[in-house]
Amino acid sequence: MLKELIPLLESIDGSQLLLLKIVLLLALVIVAQWSTGRWMYRFARSQQPSDLKLLQAARRPLLAGMWLLGFTWVGEVVGSTYAAWSTAFWGNIREPVLVILLAWFVLRLITVLQAVLVRPSSGRLAWDAATAEAVGKVLKIVVVISAILILMQLFGLSVSGVLAFGGVGGIAIGFAAKDMLANFFGGLMIYMDRQFAVGDWIRSPDKEIEGTVEHIGWRVTRIRTFDNRPLYVPNATFANIAVENPSRMSNRRFYETFGLRYEDRAQADIIVADIKNMLLAHPAIDTSQTLMVNLNQFNQHSVDFFVYCFTKTTVWTEFHVIKQELLQAIAELVEQHGAEFAFPTQTLFMQTPEAVKNHAG
Repeated sequence: MLKELIPLLESIDGSQLLLLKIVLLLALVIVAQWSTGRWMYRFARSQQPSDLKLLQAARRPLLAGMWLLGFTWVGEVVGSTYAAWSTAFWGNIREPVLVILLAWFVLRLITVLQAVLVRPSSGRLAWDAATAEAVGKVLKIVVVISAILILMQLFGLSVSGVLAFGGVGGIAIGFAAKDMLANFFGGLMIYMDRQFAVGDWIRSPDKEIEGTVEHIGWRVTRIRTFDNRPLYVPNATFANIAVENPSRMSNRRFYETFGLRYEDRAQADIIVADIKNMLLAHPAIDTSQTLMVNLNQFNQHSVDFFVYCFTKTTVWTEFHVIKQELLQAIAELVEQHGAEFAFPTQTLFMQTPEAVKNHAG
């Protein structure tokens, strides 16, 4: 078959050979587009989203690369037949466009990997969304800069001169934009240290900062305060302040002090014991944590005891429902023993005028 095909190809003239190459190019592009479409359909049915996204990332650059190679191929054939100068032109344009297509594919691939990393899989924990986004941004910047340097080299520009100029210019820019760089590296530290993530409730005892994190940018972090106002905090601020992250607490603490009347001091021990038993039996209390109910002090107007325990839930609204139940249960136990909570009182001794005279005499 091949021996019969060779003489046939040798008998074809230049225009017919050009037409044949164009037909072959179109056939290859159609086959590539059809085959990638079939593979995408198979991956979609096989429940393999990572493979499907990878193929989606590669499909457009692959097809664009095939069209590029085909056009440059046809251009070289036409140039060799009609205009010799165009042969070098098509050869020179092929490499820069291939670099652009490769960079395009890598950028799409980074986006796919970023989406894959935030989803857990067997044997691997999911990445934090903010961390995956930060790593993706850094990698994309590296790819773009590398592609620009390669293109400059292909067009005959001196990369070493550009790098030397960039070093001197970087020093000048560093002095002029030190605050911006401080915020940039502050954002990078947030991504690396993972002090908080988007959706966390944070607050700082050093600054008036409290709310829910909505976005972590390269310069500022946007926090939504509890009165629904947006608060924009420069990232460099978080390098110099203490940050609390209540969203990552394991329990919520119930800590209250109660005062009994002095006339109820005899019932204090049994009241304290019953309250402790009630807490140990309560389903919302984490008994593996510290649990204390003890007399605390003899106050001016009351005999004080405190209740110290932790709830299993960390949800703020659920905690306050449990807190209300505990307060009501403690009040009922105090009433069951015939005691009452104390409140500040004063006793006034009134003397009659006769008693004042007798005391003076």
